[in-house]
Amino acid sequence: MCVGLPARVVTIKNGMALVDASGAKREVSAALIAGLDPGDYVMVHAGMAIAKITADDAAETDDILEDL
Repeated sequence: MCVGLPARVVTIKNGMALVDASGAKREVSAALIAGLDPGDYVMVHAGMAIAKITADDAAETDDILEDL
């Protein structure tokens, strides 16, 4: 099973986004998402931001993962 993790975009530079996933900051590729801005939420998988999501989606996913 593959799991994507929600993260908030902190900064974007040269096609890479610094994201914060529950306090863990990582740099991921932002190449798949046009129009990504700091403050946006994304789903991250295998070092890539694969989809833009809402803050509510991110919170719901975090809750589910905590329950697991």
